[in-house]
Amino acid sequence: MGSFDLILLLKTAPGLSLALLLAAMGGLTSERSGIINIALEGKMLISCCVTALMSVAFGPWIGLLGGIGAAVVLAMLHAVLTQMYRVDHIVSGMAINIIAFGASNFLDKKFTDINRTGEIPQLPFEFYYVAAFALPLVLWLYLRRTKGGLRLWAVGNDPDKARQMGVDPVKVRYLALLATGVFCGLAGAWLVTNAGRFVDGMTAGRGFIALAALILGGWRPIPAALACIAFGLLDSIQLQLQGSKLLGAGIPSQFWNSLPYLATLIALAGLLGRNRAPAGLGKP
Repeated sequence: MGSFDLILLLKTAPGLSLALLLAAMGGLTSERSGIINIALEGKMLISCCVTALMSVAFGPWIGLLGGIGAAVVLAMLHAVLTQMYRVDHIVSGMAINIIAFGASNFLDKKFTDINRTGEIPQLPFEFYYVAAFALPLVLWLYLRRTKGGLRLWAVGNDPDKARQMGVDPVKVRYLALLATGVFCGLAGAWLVTNAGRFVDGMTAGRGFIALAALILGGWRPIPAALACIAFGLLDSIQLQLQGSKLLGAGIPSQFWNSLPYLATLIALAGLLGRNRAPAGLGKP
């Protein structure tokens, strides 16, 4: 095995966890309201693309707002499809991912200046670090200590009883999906800021890993955040292991790249059925 740098691991892991943290919290608000959301990936990707394009044209703050706005549009589309037209939540999520993949590819090819060099205009990294690591605590307090959080919890657990208590589940779900769009938009903006440019498909499955972290955390903000940090550590480890040998044999880079995804599958298989999903998940 090659040399392993613990200091480098500790430096890189938080940055690799950021997008997962933000997207997982977006998944939390959606699924705690009762809406299954496999479209975190698509919302992040469209945010990456729009953030990059608008940052170049109008500056980093407008770029961030544009990326969040694009993610919110897709989140609201998911809300309309599932709540107004009663489309199956999984089908709606798949459709949104497909739309995001196609739209980001089209926008990138149509509007990116191929002659431009250098990184896109960026906000300070500290902005994203504070947002990502404060958000799980803020959501924990919101769910436990506020009327809105208790309504979100109630709708996700039993929408019929929530209606009997005078709570409108549809209104709660629209607001929850709005938050999902904002958080996924932030996640996408961070990815493109950290990379310095947009690359087609740059989310690379992080939305699905964020969803897995949410499930591993039992749909609770703090445990889900810890799962995201663990996946960030694994991602940092696989980057350090690139080019290393195992028992004297060269290992293809694809093997190391697959480590976070393999760990996700193993963890989900081990906890399958043990974590209880919100009882109202997927219910009208």
